[in-house]
Amino acid sequence: MPIRIGGLASGLDIDSIVSDLMKVERTRVDEVEQNKIILEWTRDRYNEVNKMLADFVLNTRKFFGLTDISSGTIINKSVSSLKWIKTAVAADQTISDVSARANAVIGTYSIKVHQLASNWSSASSEKISAEGADKSNIRSQFSLTSDDIIDFTITTNAGKADEQRIQVYISSSKVSIKTLSRKGEGWEENEITLNGKNISNFGLKDIANHINNADIGVTAFYDESIDRFFLQTNGTGEKSTILLSDNSKLYDGSGSLSGDSFIGKLKLQYDNSGTPANVELDYEYSGQDAIIDFGMAKGIRQSSNQFTINNIDFSLKKTGDTVVKIEADENAIIEKIKEFVDQYNELIDKLDDILGETRYRSYAPLTKEQKEAMKEKEVELWEEKAKSGLLRNDQVIGSILQNLRIGLYESVEGTLGTFQHLTEIGIETESYVSGSRGGKLKIDETKLRDALRDDVNGVIELLFKQPDSGITDEKEKRRNTGLIGRIYGDLIAGMKEIIVKAGPGKDAQLFRNVNSTMLIDFVTKHSSISMLDKSINDYSKRILELERRLASKEEQYWKRFTAMETALNKMYAQSSWLYQQFSNMR
Repeated sequence: MPIRIGGLASGLDIDSIVSDLMKVERTRVDEVEQNKIILEWTRDRYNEVNKMLADFVLNTRKFFGLTDISSGTIINKSVSSLKWIKTAVAADQTISDVSARANAVIGTYSIKVHQLASNWSSASSEKISAEGADKSNIRSQFSLTSDDIIDFTITTNAGKADEQRIQVYISSSKVSIKTLSRKGEGWEENEITLNGKNISNFGLKDIANHINNADIGVTAFYDESIDRFFLQTNGTGEKSTILLSDNSKLYDGSGSLSGDSFIGKLKLQYDNSGTPANVELDYEYSGQDAIIDFGMAKGIRQSSNQFTINNIDFSLKKTGDTVVKIEADENAIIEKIKEFVDQYNELIDKLDDILGETRYRSYAPLTKEQKEAMKEKEVELWEEKAKSGLLRNDQVIGSILQNLRIGLYESVEGTLGTFQHLTEIGIETESYVSGSRGGKLKIDETKLRDALRDDVNGVIELLFKQPDSGITDEKEKRRNTGLIGRIYGDLIAGMKEIIVKAGPGKDAQLFRNVNSTMLIDFVTKHSSISMLDKSINDYSKRILELERRLASKEEQYWKRFTAMETALNKMYAQSSWLYQQFSNMR
C-alpha cells in the first residue's frame, strides 16, 4: 500500500477525508459480507440439526442392539438377534448358558447333553530329551548327527481353505518352513528359508512358534521345564481335522537309516475314548461333536459347544439334563420402548424449538469495525440474537416432522401378527397445541403391557418389521417397514435433503455410519457442492469484485486531492512570484 501524505498545500486532513468517503462507499461491501455471514451461519445451523438427527439414529439403534462395533466398524444386526425381547432360563445352569433371540418360540424345552464338543489334542507321554542334553537345540536334544534330516508335515482343514499344510525341513545346512493352502485344485505355496539356522541351532520352541505363525488352525507348545511337547487343533468338532506325515531321514549309530520318525521322538499320545494311544503318522484325526437331545429331536450334533437351535443360543458346559424356559421379557421391552419414546420426544422438542425461534432482523452480523468497538461479551450477546431464528419455519425441517407424524399414523402392511397401527399397542401422538407443532409420543403402559401379553411377536413386528428384499418400490417398501424403521427412514431422507442444501460439514463419516449411501446423490448429482455453498461462493466472488472497485475508487479520490494540492502549489508559487515582482518595482 503506497504511503500518502496529503494536505501540505491546502492544510486539509486528506487522509481522514478519504477515509470518511470510503466508509460510505464500503457500506455496500459490508451488506454483501453480512449476507454471506448469514448464509454461513445458516449452513452451520443445518449441519447442527443434521448431527442431531444422526446422533438420535445411531444412539437409539445402539441401545436397541441393532448395531454393533467390530474393529471400529459399525455392523448392522437383525431384529431376530436381539436378546432383550425374550428371556431364556436353564433350570440347571451348570449344564449350559442359554439366551433367547427375538423370534424364539415361548415355551418349555427339555435338553439332554450327551457329549460336549472338543478339539483334538496330544502331548508327550514322557520326557523327550536325552539325559543331560541342551534343550535349546534339537541336535543335542535328540542326539542327532550332521547327516540327519528332519522333514515333517502337518495338514489341517481349518476352514480357511480346503486343505492347509506346514512343512518343516531341517538339516545341517538349512531350515526351511513352507506353508501351503489348497482351494479347489490349485495350491498356494509360501516358503521361508532361515539363513544361518540349521540342525545345531534350531530348537523345539522355534518349531512350535513357526507352526503357530502358519495360522493353519493348530497350536504347538514346548514346555522346557517339564520337557513335553503339546499339539492340538484350535477348532472343535469332527470337521476339525489334523494329519501328521514324516519323511525325516534319521540314522543309527552305524550310519544306516534307523526308520525312526522325528514325530515319533516327540512321543505324542492322545485320548482315544478314555484310553491313551500313540499318535500315528498319515492318519487323519479330528475333534468330537457335541451331541444333544432337544425335546423329541434326538442326537443333534454340533461342531461347537456354542450354537443356536430354534433361535435359542446355547453355550454347553457339561453333560446332563436340564429344562429351558422361554418367556417374553415385558419389563425389558417396555423400558426399551420408553427410552426410545423419551429420546424421540426430546428430538421433536428440539426441532420444534428451532422452527419457532424468534428472528431478530435488526441484529445484523457485526462488521470488523463494530466488533472492535464492542466488548467481547457484548459481541457474544449480539451474535446470539443475530443467529436466532435462521431456520424459523424452515420447510425442510418442517417436512421431516410432517413425514414422521404421517408415518406413525399409517398402518404397517404385511404383518403376520395381531397389530397394524401404533394406537393398537397403546402408543399415540400428541395433538397440536398452541406454540407447538405436536407429534410427540405418549404411552398407555397398561394397554402396551396387555398387547405384549396377547402377542409379543406382533408388537415387535409392528415396530421393527423389515420389508421383503424383493420390494424395490420405495413407497411400497416404506409401507412394509415397521414404525421405528420408518422413523429412521424418514430421518435419513430428511438428512439427505439437508446435505443437498448445506453439505455434510465436518460430519461426513458420521452420516455414512447412519447410512452408507447418505452422500452418494450429493456427490454424483450435486458434485459435492451444496446450494448454500454455491451462494456463499457467489457472495465471495462479489465481495472480491467490490473490494477491487473500492481500491480503484480510493485511488481516484487520492488522485483528485493530489491534483488539487498540485494546483494549489502552483497557485501559491505564482502568487509568490507576483508578490516578488511588485516588491522589486517599489
